[in-house]
Parts: sequence; structure tokens; C-alpha cells
Amino acid sequence: MGSSAGLVARGLIVGFTIAAAVGPISLLTIRRTLAHGQLYGLVSGLGVATADATYAGIAAFGLTAISGLLVSGRLALGLIGGLIVIGLGLRTLLSHPGTEAVERDRPGLVQAYGSIYGLTMTNPMTILAFAALFAGFGFAVGAGSLLDAGTLTAAVWLGSALWWVVLTSIVASLRRRISGRGLLWINRLSGAALVGFGIVAIGAAVSVG
Repeated sequence: MGSSAGLVARGLIVGFTIAAAVGPISLLTIRRTLAHGQLYGLVSGLGVATADATYAGIAAFGLTAISGLLVSGRLALGLIGGLIVIGLGLRTLLSHPGTEAVERDRPGLVQAYGSIYGLTMTNPMTILAFAALFAGFGFAVGAGSLLDAGTLTAAVWLGSALWWVVLTSIVASLRRRISGRGLLWINRLSGAALVGFGIVAIGAAVSVG
């Protein structure tokens, strides 16, 4: 696959690029950061980074049986993921910012990490995105040594994690400047966007299923 330094550099770029793509996970992480603070948002982002690294590892290690199973099950996973996103969107739309509501609705950090990891993993098309990016960077999927594949997977995780550090830091810095009314409108807009993303995900899963 190439030198270790080259693998790390390109893996960082791939991870950062995948994570920076705007979608329901980004909106959900931003909303969690605004509602519960940077640590909560960052832990959620690290859950996304772990899911990204999982898919990167499947591509890097050439685990075609697993990737084939995930892609063949994209209809069911897409429907489940879309419904979950719609549910999250409706919950966000109906939520009211405030200390009491925030504390009541806030699950633990482990739940924050696990829930968003699971949600990210319900999009098996992500593995196709990694395969395409790997090809664009000159990686032969599954063709390198185990050390190369492991190095690349770890670098993707670090690149994705770096994006979430940057994003949650920016959002947290703006958090104190947003009024309660502003948070209410953010909830409404992000909730509506999440519902839209969920509908699109279901439509895409049905169309390719």
C-alpha cells in the first residue's frame, strides 16, 4: 500500500473527509453539543469515528464476505436507520430547550457513544464510499499487509476524530451566545432536517433494494 507515513497521511485525509460530509449524523452531533456540552458532543463524534474506522477496516482488510453481507442487507439497514433518524428528528422538533429538559433527556456518555455508533453503522453504503476513496488514493483494497491495513484503519479513525474535535469545539464556543429562543429554532430546523434525511434514506434504500 505504501510507506507508513504515506498511509497515515492519506488515512487522516480520508477519515477527515468522510466525517466532514454534512448529513444527519453531523446535525445530531451538533444538536447534542448545543444541548449537553462539548464533552457529550465529542463522545458522540468518537462513536461516529469508530463506525467510520469499522467500515474502513472492512475495506482495508478486504473482508469481502462482511462487506457483501452489509451491502446485501442495505434495504433493511436503510429502513431501520431512516426510521431512527425520523424518530430523532420528531423528538428534536418537539423538545424544549431548558436545564430541566436537558438533564432529563440526556443519556449517559456510554449510551451517547453506542447509540450514534449503531446509527452510523446502519448505513452500509458508507463502505462503498471508503472503497471509492481508497481507489482514488491509490490503495488496492485488501491487497496490503495486515500492518498496512491496521495502520490505515487507525489513521482513518484519527482523521475522523480530528473533525469531531474541531466541530464540537466550534459549536461549544458558540453555545453560550445562543439564547433560549435561538436554541428552540435550532431544534426546529435541525429536527425538520433530520426528518428529511430519514425520509431520503428510506427512499434511497427502497430504490436500490
